[in-house]
Formats: sequence, C-alpha cells, structure tokens
Amino acid sequence: MPFTKKNYILMIIGVFTLILGFVIMSIDGEPYGFGFLGLTLGPLVVFLGFVLEVVAILYNPQKDK
Repeated sequence: MPFTKKNYILMIIGVFTLILGFVIMSIDGEPYGFGFLGLTLGPLVVFLGFVLEVVAILYNPQKDK
C-alpha cells in the first residue's frame, strides 16, 4: 500500500478543512460574499486545506524511522 494510516488521517483532516473553508465563505452576510469571510478568511482556509492534501499525498512515513 502506498499510503499509511497517517496519510489517510491527514487527507481526512484536509477534506474537513476544505469543507470548513467553503462553509465560511457561504455564511458571509455581505452581498455577493464581498465581506471579510467571503474574500479573505474563507479562501485562506480553503488554500490551507489544499496544501494539507498535497502534504498528505507526498508524506513518506519511511523517513521518520
């Protein structure tokens, strides 16, 4: 198996981070989402989720030993 339990846990955390970012963008009260949540915080959280997904895929637990 190319992925270990740690990879899958990081992937699940990344997916939940992505979902959280999209939820943050959707709850913005400003018209068309032009508030702080829709333009700044939400996209940063989504970007963090994508970075976490890349880290989860590229993480090699064999280097820890």
